[in-house]
Amino acid sequence: MRSIICNLQSAIRVLQSALLVILVLAGCGGAASDPPVPSIPAPTSVPTLTPTPTPLPLSPDAAAAAFLEAWQAGDYTTMYAHLSPTSRVTIDAEGFAQRYRNALTQATVLTVTTRLQSALQQDDHADVAFSLTLDTALVGRLITDTVMSLSMHDGYWGVDWDAGLIWPQLAGGHYFWMNYKIPVRANIYDRAGLGLATEGTIVTVGVIPGQIADENALLAALALVTGFSPDEIRGRYVAAPAEWKVPIADISAEVSVDHNDLLKSTPGIYRDEKEGRTYPHGNAAPHVVGWVSPVPAEQLASYRARGYRGDEWVGISGLEAWGEEILAGLHGGVLNVITEAGEIVAKVAEREAYPSRAIYTTFDRDFQEQVQRILGGRKGAIVVLDTHTGAVRALSSGPGFDSAVFVGVAGEVGRSQILADTRNPLFNRATQGTYPAASVFKIVTTAAALQALGMDPDQTSFYCPGYWEGLGPAYRKTCWKTDGHGDINLKDGLTASCDVVFYAVGQMLDEAAPDALPRLGRGCGFGEPTGLEGVLEEAGLIPDPAWKINAIGENWWVGDTINLSIGQGYLLVTPLQVTRMIAAVANGGTLYRPYVIERIGSAGEAIPEQVTQPQATGTLPISPEHLAVIQEALLGVTTQSIGTVPHRFAGLSIPVAGKTGTAEVGGPETVPHSWFAAYAPANSADGPPEIAVVVLVENAGEGASVAAPLARQVIEAYYGLPLSTLPPQAEEGYVQPTPTPEAE
Repeated sequence: MRSIICNLQSAIRVLQSALLVILVLAGCGGAASDPPVPSIPAPTSVPTLTPTPTPLPLSPDAAAAAFLEAWQAGDYTTMYAHLSPTSRVTIDAEGFAQRYRNALTQATVLTVTTRLQSALQQDDHADVAFSLTLDTALVGRLITDTVMSLSMHDGYWGVDWDAGLIWPQLAGGHYFWMNYKIPVRANIYDRAGLGLATEGTIVTVGVIPGQIADENALLAALALVTGFSPDEIRGRYVAAPAEWKVPIADISAEVSVDHNDLLKSTPGIYRDEKEGRTYPHGNAAPHVVGWVSPVPAEQLASYRARGYRGDEWVGISGLEAWGEEILAGLHGGVLNVITEAGEIVAKVAEREAYPSRAIYTTFDRDFQEQVQRILGGRKGAIVVLDTHTGAVRALSSGPGFDSAVFVGVAGEVGRSQILADTRNPLFNRATQGTYPAASVFKIVTTAAALQALGMDPDQTSFYCPGYWEGLGPAYRKTCWKTDGHGDINLKDGLTASCDVVFYAVGQMLDEAAPDALPRLGRGCGFGEPTGLEGVLEEAGLIPDPAWKINAIGENWWVGDTINLSIGQGYLLVTPLQVTRMIAAVANGGTLYRPYVIERIGSAGEAIPEQVTQPQATGTLPISPEHLAVIQEALLGVTTQSIGTVPHRFAGLSIPVAGKTGTAEVGGPETVPHSWFAAYAPANSADGPPEIAVVVLVENAGEGASVAAPLARQVIEAYYGLPLSTLPPQAEEGYVQPTPTPEAE
C-alpha cells in the first residue's frame, strides 16, 4: 500500500509539472521551423505536447540513452518528449524536429550512431558524455565526442537541450551549410566524337503578342528557324495576353547565331538563353541516348542519399540514366558551420568532386540518322550489328522522338504530343518489342532438320502442291505460294521459304523429340535477353512442352511444333535478338553480346579510359558444314529465281544474304508484320561479312514488299551508295489488301 501511495504521489507531481508547463507556454509561442536560409527561431505558436513515455527513466544515463536511441531512429516526437520543461519553453515540437531535419539534410547525413560513454550526476543536475557519428553522403564520416546536460524535474530526468547536441559547433545559434561542388555533366558522343548529348546553351525563341508589328513577317521568321508551320506557331500565342512571353521552340545556339539579324529585327520575337543539356541532333538514337530531367520528386530522397543537392538534372532513360554516375561524376562539397547571418565560423569536412567522364557510343551519327530516315514514321525497328564484334552500328525504333523536347522551356507542347501519341514513340521496338519471327525462324528450323534429324539438304525431297495435309484433310494448311513449289529439297525450301517443307519438318521434329526445336532456338539466342547494356530489353519467348503446361495448363501438341517451325504460335522475339542470330550465321557461328558503348573517357590517373572488348557469349548449335548450307540458301534468297527477293536486290554491287518473314498477327483481316534479316557482303570473294541488318515493320504487309527494300537502303547507306527507290507497295502507309498466310 505504501508503494502504491508513493507511485500515485509521483504521478501527481508529473501531472502538476505538465500543467505548469502548459500554463507557461500559453503565455508565449513556440519556435517556428528553420527556413532554408538560417535564421534565429521566433515564437509563433503554442506547442502541442505529446504524452511522455511511461515508465519515465529514473536515472540520467537511462534518459540520455532513450533520447539518443530515438535520434538514431529519427523519432523526433519521442526525443522532444524527453526534453526538460525549460527546454520545451524555448522551442516547440515542430521547430525542434525541423532543426534536426535541416541540419541532417544540409550535412547529407545518411545514418546517426551514438554511444554512451560516462555519466556524472550532482544533485538534480547530470552530464552524460557520448560519442556521435554522422555518416554522410557527401563528406564521409563525421565523429565527435560531446556532452549532454540533464536536469531533474518532479522526479524525472529531462534533457537540457540546445543545438550543440546535433553537433557541438552548432551551439549558440549556428547552422550547417553545405557548399556543393558539382562537376559539369559529361557528353555522349558517337564513335568519332560527334555530339549526341552535350552541355551547351539552350535558346528559347518565342512571341510577345502585344509587340507584334507585322504578323506575317513574324510567322515567316519563326517558321524558318523552328521548322513549324505558321498555323502551328500562331496557334500557340493567339489566345495569350498581350504582355505574356509565349515560348514557341527551343533552338540551338548555332541556329540562333545564324539567324541573329532576322530574329533581332522582327518585333514581337524574343530569345531567352540558359545553360543546360542539349541534344544537337536530338532525334539521333533517342531510345539509346535517352534524356534528362530534374530529379523526380519520388526519387528525391534516393538522390540526396547519393550526395545530390536535389535540384540537378539527372538521366531518366537510355544512356543518360544508365551512365548517370559516369556522366555526372561524383559530387563534392565543403560542410561549413555558419552564423544566422551566413558568416562562416568553421569548416567541418570537405570532399573534392570526382570528374565526370564522357561516353562514346558505337554509332556513326550520320549513318544512324540515315537509318532513321529510312524507317521514317513507320512503326517498327531497324538494327545494324557488326558481325564480328556485336557493336551496334545503328538502332532505330519508329516512330521516333526528339530528346530535346524534354529539356527546353518550349518543349511542353512536344512532350504532350509524345505522351499522347497512341503509337507510343517512347517504346523501343528494337529491344523491347516482341513479335512472331515468322519465316525468319525457318533458319532455326532448317538447322534443327540438319542437326537433329540428319537430313541431307540436297537429297531430302518434299512435294509442295500449295497446301499440306500431313495432319489430315481436316487440318489442311496452305503455302504462301498457292500454286505450290512442286518437288523441292530442304535447302531450296529455305531459299524459297516453302511453308509445306517446314510443316513436314516440324511434324518430323515433333515425332523425334518435341523439345528439339525449342532447344535449338534457345541455342540461337532466343528466349533470353542479349545482355545489351544501357538499354532496356525484353527476353521474348521460346515455347516448349514444359512452358505450355506451366503457363497455360495444356499439353504440347504436334501443331505447336508445326507452328513453331514457321515462326508462329507462341514464339516471340525482338529485332535485336534476330539481328544477333543472323550475325552469328554470317560470322561462322559466334554469338556476340551486342553493345552500344564503344568506350568511356578517363578520369585522370584514377580511372583510365575504358574500352569495350567484344564478348562472345556462345556459339550456334550448328556444325560448320550445316552452317555453310544455310549460308548458301540465304544467299539464294536474293540471287536465285526461286528466292523470295532477287528482284529487290537486282543491281546492288554488294552481295546480300537474307531471309524474308511475314508474321501473322490477330485475325485474318489484320495486316501482318514485315520482316527481313540479312548480312553483307555475303560472298566470300568480297571479303567476310561486315554487318547484319534486320528490319521489322509492324502491320505493313509482306516481308518481300516492305522490309526487304528498306534493308537494301540501309546496306546502301552503310556503303555510301545512292539509295534505291522504294517500290510503291513499300511506302509508308501501304496496306496489303488481301494478306495471305506466310506470304513472303
